[in-house]
Amino acid sequence: MKELLLYIAQNLVDNPDMVTITETEKSDGFLYEIKADKADMGKIIGRQGRIIKEIRTLAHAVAKRQGKRVSVEIVD
Repeated sequence: MKELLLYIAQNLVDNPDMVTITETEKSDGFLYEIKADKADMGKIIGRQGRIIKEIRTLAHAVAKRQGKRVSVEIVD
């Protein structure tokens, strides 16, 4: 899952080397935090949050197939 999120985020931004994904295991599933360069945050979020919403939709679909729960957040 971490690799999928990293691949998607790196292909959206101008500085792919600045993108990091942090995986944290919680009691109800996993939390993935996306961190990128401040100039690229808008590209990950998208207009009215459309892109991050679709990233979360993909993550939930993959996790459901694996029988897991995930949450995807953006960190400044």
